[in-house]
Amino acid sequence: MTSDATPRTETDWLTLPDLIEVLGEPLGRVHRLLDERYLIGSRRDGVLKVPAVFIVDGHPLSSLRGTVIVLQDAGFSDDEAIDWLLEQEDSIGIPPIEALRAGRKSEVRRVAQTVA
Repeated sequence: MTSDATPRTETDWLTLPDLIEVLGEPLGRVHRLLDERYLIGSRRDGVLKVPAVFIVDGHPLSSLRGTVIVLQDAGFSDDEAIDWLLEQEDSIGIPPIEALRAGRKSEVRRVAQTVA
């Protein structure tokens, strides 16, 4: 896990009711977004939650799904993928989620393929 010295993207964590509101989608559609890897979540305090930084302008970050699939192909669990996305990645210089939000998808996926 992360040490206190490791820079990490701070984020709010959204529950399923939060996601329904933020995305403007019914529960079934939110579940489908999770099932199809457009979003990934983690159990925090016993409740499934998704980092708010995975959502941009009321939609899942478009480059998240492919990146998550690369990480899962490399053997990452959802929790490990979320941690990797939120933690500082030295070869990128910032947490991968920040690079994805800045449009640096190819760079993030290239690094993701090498971290397994």
